[in-house]
Amino acid sequence: MNRRQFTVGSAALLAALPFARAVEPSPNFPPPLPFAPDPRQRARLTRSLTLLATSTPQRRNRVRVLFYGQSITEQDWWKSVAAHLRTTYPHADLVIENRAIGGHAAQLLVKTAEADLYPFQPDLLFFHVYGHHERYEDIIRRVRERTVADILLQTDHLTKPEDLTEETNPAKLTPKQWSAWMNQVQLPAVAEKYGACRADIHTLWKRYLKDSQLEPAALLKDGVHLNAHGCFVMAELLKPYLDPPESPAAFDPFDCPRVRTVPVPAANSALEVGFTGSRIDAVTTGPGEPVEISIDGRPPSAWAEAHGFTRVSAFPQSNWPILLQVRSEAALVAEEWSLTLHDLDETLTGGRFTVRGSVTGDDGEGKLGERFVSRSRRVVIESDDWNLKFCHDVFHRGLPDGHVVSWKAELRGTDRFRPMTAGVETWVSGLPDGPHRLRLGGRAGISALHVYSPKG
Repeated sequence: MNRRQFTVGSAALLAALPFARAVEPSPNFPPPLPFAPDPRQRARLTRSLTLLATSTPQRRNRVRVLFYGQSITEQDWWKSVAAHLRTTYPHADLVIENRAIGGHAAQLLVKTAEADLYPFQPDLLFFHVYGHHERYEDIIRRVRERTVADILLQTDHLTKPEDLTEETNPAKLTPKQWSAWMNQVQLPAVAEKYGACRADIHTLWKRYLKDSQLEPAALLKDGVHLNAHGCFVMAELLKPYLDPPESPAAFDPFDCPRVRTVPVPAANSALEVGFTGSRIDAVTTGPGEPVEISIDGRPPSAWAEAHGFTRVSAFPQSNWPILLQVRSEAALVAEEWSLTLHDLDETLTGGRFTVRGSVTGDDGEGKLGERFVSRSRRVVIESDDWNLKFCHDVFHRGLPDGHVVSWKAELRGTDRFRPMTAGVETWVSGLPDGPHRLRLGGRAGISALHVYSPKG
């Protein structure tokens, strides 16, 4: 059994199911012996760590941190890491979220990431997932294409006694030795290819078990999920990667290959400036007059790329979305969408549905198992984007007739902005990453623009 062969009954998938939550880690467990992470790997977190380390009471850098993956990522170790960040960097304006979805391997998360991951625009991403290795790489590639995030890839913890004596020479490994191959060959290759920091949990976990004379089961509660001891170890192994950089003043996180600062001269007149990137943040100094924003002669709301869908509502008593993703073939407008299910069979594989948008209105009817394109073409549902059968097979529950599924289409930006306080506000994200022309109807209260270009 390997990451490419996930089924509901497989042990690998059980590693991702949210059946058991770890309790809050206890500090009474023996800590790992001190270690220094590979400096080459840590260097790939330079921008986010510098943002954190250079924050002051007068300049509180906003740092967006996202934890994404499956139920291992949902466990309480992430809260310890988040608390560590807040304690270590008390002056940073931290925005920390965990959007992990238990049970959803890479071949499913590659779809949910469209609403969960890239629109969040993280500065720092913690990522761990089981599943198809090519879909894993697809996610990391898209993070690089659509965000400027520093990526921290976590290799796997150990679950079996034989993991302690596995082959570690990459030249001797093939996918037939799946766990060892993933952790010693595939994940290191993905980290190198996309400039991600590889947190080598697999090797460090093995070292901790040997130092403590423990078997893998001592850190597990069900053969795969972490117990309190395991959560403690996971957090402690990640914290050294988040230490302040040695020379934070040597790097400017707002003047680097992926982020540039454009000064805005003080004046009340209009401003036109060229930039290359996909996202613009405004640095505000205080109250000012409303500003009309246009990019290449169009307001952000006229850009299809600046719109997107949120995560679809969850199957009852879970956080599993009923649809893995919703697509579109026509330009979106900001509105709320609802899909009403009818005539569902017991296994949730057959039935019909109607779709309605709060602006668009009634937008057509479709059948489960068939591709659906709404009348406006603003809603497209592929037959394999339904998550209902998976939910039924795992939770063993159905849905009542008339159950309503909901999501939103949102503008990831604004056409008109009024500075109110000193800070940083995103004006638009999701643009094609290339040359553009920005025009402002005024500039009072705005001191600079931060332009983000994933291409660098």
